[in-house]
Amino acid sequence: MNPQRRAVVVGTGLIGGSIGLALRERGWYVTGRDQDGARAARALDLGALDAIGDDPLAELTVIATPVGAVPAEAAKALAGGGVVTDVGSVKSTVVAAVDHPRFVGGHPMAGSEQEGVEGADANLFAGAVWVLTPVENTDADAHSLVRSLVASLGADVVELPPRRHDELVAVVSHVPHLTAATLMQLASEGAQEHAALLRLAAGGFRDMTRIASGHPGIWPDICVENRDAIVEVLGRLEAALRSMRETVASEDRAGLLASLERARTARTNLPRRGAAPGELAELRVPVPDRPGVLAEITTLASELGVNIVDLEIAHSGEGGAGVLILMVEQKAIDLLRGGLVARGYRPAVRILS
Repeated sequence: MNPQRRAVVVGTGLIGGSIGLALRERGWYVTGRDQDGARAARALDLGALDAIGDDPLAELTVIATPVGAVPAEAAKALAGGGVVTDVGSVKSTVVAAVDHPRFVGGHPMAGSEQEGVEGADANLFAGAVWVLTPVENTDADAHSLVRSLVASLGADVVELPPRRHDELVAVVSHVPHLTAATLMQLASEGAQEHAALLRLAAGGFRDMTRIASGHPGIWPDICVENRDAIVEVLGRLEAALRSMRETVASEDRAGLLASLERARTARTNLPRRGAAPGELAELRVPVPDRPGVLAEITTLASELGVNIVDLEIAHSGEGGAGVLILMVEQKAIDLLRGGLVARGYRPAVRILS
């Protein structure tokens, strides 16, 4: 009988609580703690934890604190022998600060209208994108453990270099939140003079400002840690809004229509969450047993838009080499194989019936 797997969750809010629930649902023994002892106690009451506290036998620690607290918590966890990951929405500064082979940066792109552990949901990550940011010195077994865990929670794993992650989330997460908050503030100020304004807020306004209702406490850290990318994207947004203002002011009907049509097309073509994989193929890639090789291959797959459905590492008993076994959709096999060949790998393909 296999021993029960053990994990620690540091930070028992919405994300940490949801991870605890999901792990326990899959048979893990989960302990955890929070800076707010009452919140940890509530997580225990709600079934997100088996016990409060650390666990020296844990094979994995998940840090679900605000970004600024991650490096210190990671250092504590790495003093043991387990693997450590985090869920922060900024990766470059965190990965650089931790710089340890058993740390794998992570960021689940999931959330809820509810706040705190009261809103925790074991199914929160099903079909959501979960970004991992392994680097050259990331231990392959640590990387594989975190990746398999994330996939087991139903998430779609995407692997990116830390800086690239931060540039992208500035566009799709950080600046949209700041924009929604700014628009909501503008409407609120107007409502002080025109009491009917917020009563007239219809679906479009509510949809666009929905994310402004998120907990504000995490955002100062995010904006400080990802300042450069956020400022750059805000500058692009300002330029785009000036252009839209000029289009409206000049009564340029054709230009306005073209802009709205481009936006509509882009919105329509957003990937659907949780798309089911098609028929699968197995790709076996002989790899040298060196740091960074797994990160290089999985990051290449993400850059090519190829979803790795499953992954396994077969280590050579003699050391020095191994085989990376990837499960991908058949329709993407030629693209990934070509990318690997271009980088000097010699992959073999087997179609799964």
